[in-house]
Amino acid sequence: MSEADREWMEALMRPSSAISAGSFIVGVWMAFLTIINIAFGAYSSGRRVNWIDFLTNGDETNSVHEIGMSFPDDILFGILSSLLIAAGVMGMGSAREDGFSGWFSGLPRNRVFTSLFSTNDGLGRTFSSWMIVSGAAYYLIWSTLESTWVDPGVYSVMISFVMVGVGLNWVQDAKLDN
Repeated sequence: MSEADREWMEALMRPSSAISAGSFIVGVWMAFLTIINIAFGAYSSGRRVNWIDFLTNGDETNSVHEIGMSFPDDILFGILSSLLIAAGVMGMGSAREDGFSGWFSGLPRNRVFTSLFSTNDGLGRTFSSWMIVSGAAYYLIWSTLESTWVDPGVYSVMISFVMVGVGLNWVQDAKLDN
């Protein structure tokens, strides 16, 4: 393998901060859904999600059960969320000199967060940061009011807002690099 190929392969296999942060955030969200499903039922009040059927489009995606842990659904979903959290923490530790704790403690000083209350980094960044907050708030408020946490329509709206905000933030970062 040539030196250029080896460098390319190493760059490809090196974890990135963005993917590690995404893995951590999705893992925390899945752990939250697991707890909600065990305690209250994530499909609707008193109705639990059967995660395996839900993710594979099986016949029985929701059911009325006694609230509590269901093997293997909740255990497997909890394990998967733990693996994503661990991958995010380990990836951030490899991608940054200050590791996961440096990333986490630096969040309040991150441009995405500081631009929520200031236009110093530009109106585009402020707008994009508010798109992220609006999407997350919509999901949390709607899900709390309706007692359902796995509505595909709500996910569609939330993901649209959040990903447009993330994308616009990346555009603002690219402008800074030039």
